[in-house]
Amino acid sequence: MIQVHSAGPVWVLANRLRVARVLTNLVANAERHARSRIDITVDREGESAVLRVHDDGAGVPERDRERVFERFARLRESRERDPGGSGLGLPISREIAEDYGGTLTVGASDRLGGAVFTFRLPAEPGRLA
Repeated sequence: MIQVHSAGPVWVLANRLRVARVLTNLVANAERHARSRIDITVDREGESAVLRVHDDGAGVPERDRERVFERFARLRESRERDPGGSGLGLPISREIAEDYGGTLTVGASDRLGGAVFTFRLPAEPGRLA
Protein backbone atom coordinates (compact mmCIF):
# COMPACT_ATOMS: atom_id res chain seq x y z
CA MET A 1 0.00 0.00 0.00
CA ILE A 2 1.29 3.45 -0.94
CA GLN A 3 0.02 6.54 0.86
CA VAL A 4 0.86 10.13 -0.08
CA HIS A 5 0.79 12.89 2.53
CA SER A 6 1.12 16.60 1.77
CA ALA A 7 -0.04 19.86 3.27
CA GLY A 8 -0.29 21.28 -0.25
CA PRO A 9 1.77 21.95 -3.35
CA VAL A 10 5.46 22.79 -3.13
CA TRP A 11 7.09 24.45 -6.13
CA VAL A 12 10.62 23.93 -7.47
CA LEU A 13 12.44 25.10 -10.59
CA ALA A 14 13.40 21.80 -12.22
CA ASN A 15 12.67 19.66 -15.23
CA ARG A 16 9.54 17.69 -14.36
CA LEU A 17 10.74 14.59 -16.22
CA ARG A 18 13.96 14.49 -14.22
CA VAL A 19 12.09 14.97 -10.94
CA ALA A 20 9.63 12.25 -12.01
CA ARG A 21 12.59 9.95 -12.68
CA VAL A 22 13.84 10.46 -9.12
CA LEU A 23 10.40 9.76 -7.71
CA THR A 24 10.02 6.66 -9.90
CA ASN A 25 13.41 5.35 -8.79
CA LEU A 26 12.67 5.98 -5.11
CA VAL A 27 9.23 4.34 -5.23
CA ALA A 28 10.57 1.34 -7.19
CA ASN A 29 13.31 0.94 -4.60
CA ALA A 30 10.79 1.15 -1.76
CA GLU A 31 8.53 -1.39 -3.48
CA ARG A 32 11.43 -3.86 -3.65
CA HIS A 33 12.17 -3.53 0.05
CA ALA A 34 8.85 -2.78 1.75
CA ARG A 35 6.96 -5.49 3.55
CA SER A 36 3.54 -3.94 2.96
CA ARG A 37 3.60 -0.15 3.20
CA ILE A 38 5.19 2.92 1.61
CA ASP A 39 4.50 6.48 2.72
CA ILE A 40 5.45 9.46 0.58
CA THR A 41 5.49 12.89 2.19
CA VAL A 42 5.87 16.25 0.45
CA ASP A 43 6.53 19.38 2.49
CA ARG A 44 8.22 22.74 2.43
CA GLU A 45 10.87 23.10 5.13
CA GLY A 46 12.27 26.62 5.19
CA GLU A 47 13.69 27.31 1.73
CA SER A 48 13.54 23.67 0.65
CA ALA A 49 11.00 21.40 -0.96
CA VAL A 50 11.32 18.01 0.72
CA LEU A 51 10.01 14.68 -0.55
CA ARG A 52 10.47 11.62 1.65
CA VAL A 53 9.82 8.02 0.67
CA HIS A 54 9.43 5.77 3.73
CA ASP A 55 9.11 1.99 3.69
CA ASP A 56 8.47 -0.64 6.34
CA GLY A 57 11.23 -2.98 5.19
CA ALA A 58 14.51 -3.90 6.85
CA GLY A 59 16.08 -0.48 6.24
CA VAL A 60 19.61 0.31 5.06
CA PRO A 61 22.37 -0.46 7.56
CA GLU A 62 24.15 2.72 8.63
CA ARG A 63 27.49 1.45 7.28
CA ASP A 64 25.95 1.09 3.78
CA ARG A 65 24.02 4.36 3.55
CA GLU A 66 26.53 6.10 1.29
CA ARG A 67 27.40 2.94 -0.62
CA VAL A 68 23.86 2.61 -2.05
CA PHE A 69 24.56 5.80 -4.04
CA GLU A 70 27.65 4.33 -5.74
CA ARG A 71 27.16 3.17 -9.33
CA PHE A 72 26.56 -0.57 -9.63
CA ALA A 73 26.64 -1.06 -5.86
CA ARG A 74 23.91 -3.43 -4.72
CA LEU A 75 23.45 -4.70 -1.20
CA ARG A 76 22.86 -8.43 -0.75
CA GLU A 77 19.16 -8.00 0.07
CA SER A 78 18.65 -5.98 -3.10
CA ARG A 79 20.35 -8.62 -5.25
CA GLU A 80 18.16 -11.31 -3.68
CA ARG A 81 14.91 -9.38 -4.17
CA ASP A 82 15.66 -8.16 -7.70
CA PRO A 83 18.49 -10.10 -9.35
CA GLY A 84 18.04 -8.18 -12.61
CA GLY A 85 18.64 -4.72 -11.16
CA SER A 86 21.57 -2.61 -12.30
CA GLY A 87 22.49 -0.57 -9.22
CA LEU A 88 22.07 2.69 -11.15
CA GLY A 89 18.70 4.08 -9.99
CA LEU A 90 19.84 5.63 -6.72
CA PRO A 91 23.14 7.05 -8.05
CA ILE A 92 21.31 8.65 -10.99
CA SER A 93 18.69 10.05 -8.63
CA ARG A 94 21.36 11.61 -6.41
CA GLU A 95 23.04 13.16 -9.46
CA ILE A 96 19.73 14.72 -10.52
CA ALA A 97 19.19 16.14 -7.03
CA GLU A 98 22.69 17.62 -7.00
CA ASP A 99 22.25 19.06 -10.52
CA TYR A 100 19.47 21.25 -9.09
CA GLY A 101 21.35 22.24 -5.94
CA GLY A 102 19.63 19.60 -3.82
CA THR A 103 20.44 16.43 -1.96
CA LEU A 104 19.34 12.82 -1.76
CA THR A 105 20.07 10.92 1.45
CA VAL A 106 18.95 7.74 3.19
CA GLY A 107 18.32 7.10 6.85
CA ALA A 108 16.10 5.18 9.23
CA SER A 109 12.38 5.91 8.95
CA ASP A 110 10.88 7.15 12.20
CA ARG A 111 7.51 6.80 10.48
CA LEU A 112 7.51 3.13 9.34
CA GLY A 113 10.67 1.62 10.79
CA GLY A 114 12.45 0.79 7.50
CA ALA A 115 14.36 3.18 5.28
CA VAL A 116 13.56 6.77 4.40
CA PHE A 117 15.01 8.43 1.32
CA THR A 118 14.93 12.23 1.55
CA PHE A 119 14.98 14.23 -1.70
CA ARG A 120 15.55 17.92 -1.01
CA LEU A 121 15.51 20.72 -3.61
CA PRO A 122 15.54 24.49 -3.26
CA ALA A 123 11.93 25.69 -3.24
CA GLU A 124 10.93 28.22 -5.87
CA PRO A 125 11.29 31.67 -4.30
CA GLY A 126 8.05 33.59 -4.03
CA ARG A 127 5.73 30.60 -4.56
CA LEU A 128 4.46 29.64 -1.16
CA ALA A 129 1.26 27.96 -2.44
